[in-house]
Amino acid sequence: QLQLVESGGGLVQPGGSLRLSCAVSGSVLDYYAIAWFRQAPGKEREGVSSISSSGGSTNYADSVKGRFTISRENAKNTVYLQMNSLKPADTAKYYCAAAPLGGLPLWDEYEYWGQGTQVTVSS
Repeated sequence: QLQLVESGGGLVQPGGSLRLSCAVSGSVLDYYAIAWFRQAPGKEREGVSSISSSGGSTNYADSVKGRFTISRENAKNTVYLQMNSLKPADTAKYYCAAAPLGGLPLWDEYEYWGQGTQVTVSS
């Protein structure tokens, strides 16, 4: 059973940075594309960024392009989301998810989910 555990969330001032981590266990990370999603109170969940199983392809939502960077270390079974120039609009619970597919799966193809980590951007 694949398990994903997010960490690294917290309270940060506008313009600040955070790095989220997604630790994967129960299988080899190499087989999975990984994505980060977020959900703010009263809003629908949205895809933020994704990375292919090899790490060779990445995708970003327009709202985070140029500010967020996704990366993975398969040897450590961990995926990261570096978030810079944070804005109050980035406040949400962030989830990582996995899909046993090649390339960059569609947002609704992710099957395995973590419990999430809260990110709050406020002065």
